[in-house]
Amino acid sequence: MKALASHVMIEIGKELQKEEIVPRLPTTCETHRGEEIKVFCLECELAICMMCFVKSHKTHDCSDIEEVSIDHRKQMKNDTDKISEFMRKSEGVLPRFEKEQNELANSLSDIESEINTAADKQIAAVERERAKLLSEAESIRVNRVKQLGMVKQEVEEHMVELGSLKQYSETLLSSGTACDVTRSANSLHSRAEELMMFDVISHVDTSLPSLNVRFTSSPLLGVENLVGTLAVEG
Repeated sequence: MKALASHVMIEIGKELQKEEIVPRLPTTCETHRGEEIKVFCLECELAICMMCFVKSHKTHDCSDIEEVSIDHRKQMKNDTDKISEFMRKSEGVLPRFEKEQNELANSLSDIESEINTAADKQIAAVERERAKLLSEAESIRVNRVKQLGMVKQEVEEHMVELGSLKQYSETLLSSGTACDVTRSANSLHSRAEELMMFDVISHVDTSLPSLNVRFTSSPLLGVENLVGTLAVEG
């Protein structure tokens, strides 16, 4: 039937082949409606109909499209085979990424442990040095406070003796008889001179020499890479 001339006919009960599932209708020219494409222009690399050939490509090197398609199919088959091989090789590289990632994680985990160990050693050394310096500072404070207390006690005791002598002398002056004054005057004078021979300021300066405590930070604390360094190769 003319209406079914372009249709694909399959015998009932026959197993369909893959290429038979899609209807293979003739390809017609977009320029010349209804003209079937049968020619391939090798110069322009265009699939054309006979009308196109007559009007625009007659002087060009042209060939039957079916024959050209055979060579193109071979080329496409060759390309797909190469692509398949290339994909196979590429897929073989994929496990490398996960392997290297795992190896890197393990390696850096060990390095992190080494860094922490080195840093902990430095921290422990600094802590020991700090405890030592603080202990020395505390010892200086305790000794100086002890010295201050002893000298202060000496000065206070001397002040008590001076105060007692002064009070006794004032009492004797205000209420003592002539006999009392004459009996005690010499001994009180000698005692006053003896007590006043004690130079309190000079004694304090001698017993408590100037004390200036300073702390100088170690240059090591300002140096870079105190714990260590990381080197990357590759």
